[in-house]
Amino acid sequence: MNRPHVLVVDDSAVVRQAFSMLLTQQFSIDTAPDPLIAERKIRKRRPDVIVLDLQMPRMDGFTFLRQIMRNDPLPVVICSAAAARGSDAAMRALEEGALDVIAKPPVGVREFIAESAVLIGDALRAAAQSRIARRPVLPVVERQNADVVLPPAAPATSTSPQRIIAAGASTGGTEALREIIEALPVDAPAMLVVQHMPEGFTAAFAKRLNSLARVEVKEAAQGDAVIPGRVLIAPGNQHMLLRRSGARYYVQLCNGPLVSRHRPSIDVLFRSVAQTAAAKSIGVILTGMGDDGADGLAEMHAAGARTIAQDEATCIVFGMPKEAIERGGVDQVLPLPRIAAALGTRSAEDLH
Repeated sequence: MNRPHVLVVDDSAVVRQAFSMLLTQQFSIDTAPDPLIAERKIRKRRPDVIVLDLQMPRMDGFTFLRQIMRNDPLPVVICSAAAARGSDAAMRALEEGALDVIAKPPVGVREFIAESAVLIGDALRAAAQSRIARRPVLPVVERQNADVVLPPAAPATSTSPQRIIAAGASTGGTEALREIIEALPVDAPAMLVVQHMPEGFTAAFAKRLNSLARVEVKEAAQGDAVIPGRVLIAPGNQHMLLRRSGARYYVQLCNGPLVSRHRPSIDVLFRSVAQTAAAKSIGVILTGMGDDGADGLAEMHAAGARTIAQDEATCIVFGMPKEAIERGGVDQVLPLPRIAAALGTRSAEDLH
């Protein structure tokens, strides 16, 4: 099997060396200190994925990203020092076509490599397999399931009339979620979202969606009320669970191990919704690589929830929805516009 070819564009020699050390076993690696040199290298050999910094001399990464998407679209993963802060420029880069964002290595490059190797490799494989440049799927690495955070349990009986929407997404999910959330009316059912995204970016993502939507959108905080007209985005690097006290729903945040190779994990959220809201819930699995959310959606389905998967034609990566469908946990397979329209009805009654 040929290794995907990755071009790392960053003005920091330390970063270029770190990525070369990290990725050389899985990918064919080339590097460039700025976009102008990167352009020459792209003409000689078209990469499967570009890893791109946003702040560089001669041409900034955001300008280069726009140029790539306008002239010859390629899968781009942003690697920015601003990642932890969730900068507006990085969020715009996602909107302009970047598929994912990873944090630039801090001063402790060795520690970064040790802690982030699996997640970075996953991000680049997802990009290489995207609809822009589809590649053969690599073997699935052993993972931990939701048991390590939330033990299995029978669904609780709920007399609350409130409905809960739970959605999970990964590669390509930022724009899919934007389309869905923009369609929600002010009195839409409460919605909980896990989008695989680095710590710091989820706050900026929620802020951006809040400026576009009629509902309130915020990064979830410990104990936040789950109420109609509100969308809560799981913070990067924390699992999010639905809890109930009497008739009141709220969220619990926790650290815990990676589940399905992610934190936050869609499987953890979906299991908690299955146990807490059961048939009063709707589960939605959107574009993304891997199988996070597939088991959790099956648990929601078994608990009586209505479950939806995004179809292949509108997915950037038809990984997670495909896995969920194959495990028998999906009631409907819908194109993204139909999901947005259905969830945007006043009470989502057509899904129940």
